[in-house]
Amino acid sequence: MADSLALLPNLLDNITLYWLTGAGASSARWYWVPVGFTTFPGETWAAPRSWAEAVYPGLSYFDEAERGGHFAAWEESELFSAEVRAAFRPLRIS
Repeated sequence: MADSLALLPNLLDNITLYWLTGAGASSARWYWVPVGFTTFPGETWAAPRSWAEAVYPGLSYFDEAERGGHFAAWEESELFSAEVRAAFRPLRIS
C-alpha cells in the first residue's frame, strides 16, 4: 500500500498536466493507430504477444527478435531498422 501511495503525486501531476493543457485526447491517439511491436531478448522484461494485443488494440505487427536489448536501436541498428520497415510495410502506398 505504501508503494502505491508513493506513486500518487506522480499520477496526480500527469493527470493535471493533461487536464490543464487539454492534451488528453491527443495523447491517447496512438491507441487508434496501427502499432508495430518487437520484443528483444535483452529487455528487462520481454512482453508476450498476448500482453501487446491487450494493451495495443491497433497491433498490426508483432515479432520476437533474436538479439538486442533495451537500447535495440543503438545496439542492433540494422535489425531495429528492419523491424520498423517490416512493421509498417503493409501501410505503404504502392
